Amino acid sequence: MIRQPVPENFPTDDYTERLFYIQAQSMHAVSYWRQVMNESVHKHVEEQYAELGIDVEAAIEQLKSVPLSLHCWQTDDVGGFEAPDSKLPGGGIQVTGNYPGKARTIAEMRQDLEKVTSLLPGRHRLSLHTIYGEFDGKSVERTEIGPEHFQGWIEWARSQGMSLDLNGTFFSHPNADDGFTLSHPDPGIREFWIEHGKRSREIAAVMGKTLGSPAILNTWIPDGAKDLPIDRLGYRERLRDSLDAMLAEKISKEYMKDAVETKLFGIGSESYVVGSHEFYMGYAQSRDTIICLDMGHFHPTESVADKLSSVYLFFDELLLHVSRPVRWDSDHVVIFNDDLADLTRELVRCGRIADTHIGLDFFDATMNRIGAYAIGARAVLKGLLAAMLEPTVLLRKYDREANAFARLALLEQARTLPFGTIWNRYCEETGVVGDSRLIADVLDYEKTVLNRR
Repeated sequence: MIRQPVPENFPTDDYTERLFYIQAQSMHAVSYWRQVMNESVHKHVEEQYAELGIDVEAAIEQLKSVPLSLHCWQTDDVGGFEAPDSKLPGGGIQVTGNYPGKARTIAEMRQDLEKVTSLLPGRHRLSLHTIYGEFDGKSVERTEIGPEHFQGWIEWARSQGMSLDLNGTFFSHPNADDGFTLSHPDPGIREFWIEHGKRSREIAAVMGKTLGSPAILNTWIPDGAKDLPIDRLGYRERLRDSLDAMLAEKISKEYMKDAVETKLFGIGSESYVVGSHEFYMGYAQSRDTIICLDMGHFHPTESVADKLSSVYLFFDELLLHVSRPVRWDSDHVVIFNDDLADLTRELVRCGRIADTHIGLDFFDATMNRIGAYAIGARAVLKGLLAAMLEPTVLLRKYDREANAFARLALLEQARTLPFGTIWNRYCEETGVVGDSRLIADVLDYEKTVLNRR
């Protein structure tokens, strides 16, 4: 350690004060040394990327412009606030775990969301479900939910510099107990859910108009059969007609945009899902609606990344729900694994990030919910940054030349580039803790906030 001598004109002979001076000077010297070393490391890393034609500064600036749509339901296990402890079982939604600190009120949820956003570089959006309105302890039916129940969220989002997205809630309700909603054989139940969908669109439009950014209104329904149905076509005809009725009112895309979400199977719908991938691809394309692809809604051997280039040929926009299935659609906390890396690379390679709405969709109550939230959101941002730092131009050149060796060799070289240094620099520049400090930061919040609930 570098030690600076006490100057001859030091104002006191007190031993303790002189010792403090020496220690302070030493700490300053170490801090300066670390700063110089960090700058040297960053410069060396940037030179490595520059040799491959990659502009690190440009990649960081590009990432700053990409918002994630954060899912509010990670903070409270998809409970909502229709009424205290009102969540009903069923509907294809299952959250495991009961870790302490769950958000019990909207105030606690907003507190947690503010903590989460403080751990994420960049500016992001918030995605709500309609069961997260401010109902003041009153019982409000799904067909009666309106913009007035979300004014508090709109004002909060404005104060946070955020925009909002919305999802109609077609589950955890007596009218969804048998596993069918918009495709239900009972016309009365279908009308109930059509009206709920209309209300959801109205709320989304007010959100988008007020906050100056169109809200994405996503529709996912649990409709399906546990065992073998006979009239598969009939259910899908009813779903098509119900969606047409729900979306009949024309609302400006300046305010809100409709999306429909595909699914392969779910709990209670293992044998048949009405809103399958094929159904919604056809519906969305024929109705000028956004298609939503969830990473957990396909067969385990399917690659969602591989679907992007096909979807982009026929759709102007795409909604992604980033989750992590483990053997099934289990919505585990997203991590920076191969599936995520493949997805984010394809997003960047296709050059359609600006047309893609990236939302998170996982819920885990077996661990600190804020930590899980931060891990998942940061993993997506890491994936995007890593993809933006890929030598895509040179790789495309080798691709056109059919130089399989050079292409594969460069991909292997890119794997070992010091991407983590750039990520930590990005966090530092935006005032967000780096990975080495994330655990301590989250556990401190657990100690001072979550454990007191």
